[in-house]
Amino acid sequence: MITAAFEYYRPASLDEALRLLGGRDDAKILAGGHSLIPMMKLRLAEPAALIDIAAIPDLGRIDFDGKRFRIGALVTHATLAANRDLEKNAPALWDAANHIGDPQVRNRGTIGGSASHGDPSADYPSVLLALGATLSLAGKSGSRDVGADAFFRGMFDTALAPGEILTTVSFDAAPASAYAKYQHPASGYAMVGVAANLRLNGGTVGEARIAVTGVGDSAFRAGNVEKALAGARAGDADAIKKACSNAASGVDARSDSQASGTYRAAMADVYAARAVSAAAARG
Repeated sequence: MITAAFEYYRPASLDEALRLLGGRDDAKILAGGHSLIPMMKLRLAEPAALIDIAAIPDLGRIDFDGKRFRIGALVTHATLAANRDLEKNAPALWDAANHIGDPQVRNRGTIGGSASHGDPSADYPSVLLALGATLSLAGKSGSRDVGADAFFRGMFDTALAPGEILTTVSFDAAPASAYAKYQHPASGYAMVGVAANLRLNGGTVGEARIAVTGVGDSAFRAGNVEKALAGARAGDADAIKKACSNAASGVDARSDSQASGTYRAAMADVYAARAVSAAAARG
C-alpha cells in the first residue's frame, strides 16, 4: 500500500517541533514510525505533514540517579532492553522491552511513540501504570506532568492535547517488579499482559501495583488484586494465585478474532500470578 502525499519536516529542536506542530492541525509527530506508518499505508491515517522528531537532542537519553529513572521519549525498545540499570532497578520495563515485537521493531520503535499511541494491546501502558510513572508533555504554553493513571484514557486515547509532544517518562526504582504476557504469535502484541510492582516487608507484600493490558479498551489497574495481595507471603504460590483471581473484575473484556473476552479475562488471572511471583522472587 502507498501512503497519501504528505509534507516532511525534521526539526532540530523541541521548540521548532512545537512551532511546526502548533501551526497546523493536520500534522502528526513521527518518532519510530512503527505505529503511524502502517496506518498511513492502509489510509487509516492521512496526515498532510509529518514532523520527524528523531534529530532532537536529549530525547534519546536514559538518566538514573540511583533512585529515579528519567527516560527520553525517543529511547528505543532495544536501548531499554540492553540497559543494565533498568534490568536491576526496574525490571518490569526491561521485561517488556525485551519482548516487544521483533528486532526491527525493537530497534526503531520508541517508548514515547508507544505510550502516545495508546494501543489497547501495547506492553508499556500497563508497565507505566504499575510503576506509577509520570509522563512529561511539552506544548506551546509550556510543559506539564501527567501521571500514568490519568494519561491512558481509552482505546487509542491519551491525555496528550493537540499541539503537545511527550518528552520524558520518569518513575522511581522498582526492583521488585516484573512483566509477563501471552503474546500474539505473529504480531508480538499482548493478548494479555500484566505488570506487577511490589513493596516487600520482609517476606510479605506490603503494597502492590498491578496493571493489565490487552484485555480492555485501555490498560487498567487491577485494584482488587492489589488489595488481596497486601499481607500475602511473597513465596506462597497458592496465596498469590488466589489473590490474582478475577484480575479483570469490572472491566468489559474485548472479544475479537484472536480471543474471546472470557478467555482474555481468564488469562489475566494466570499472567497476574506469574508477574507477581516473578516480582516477588526479584525482591
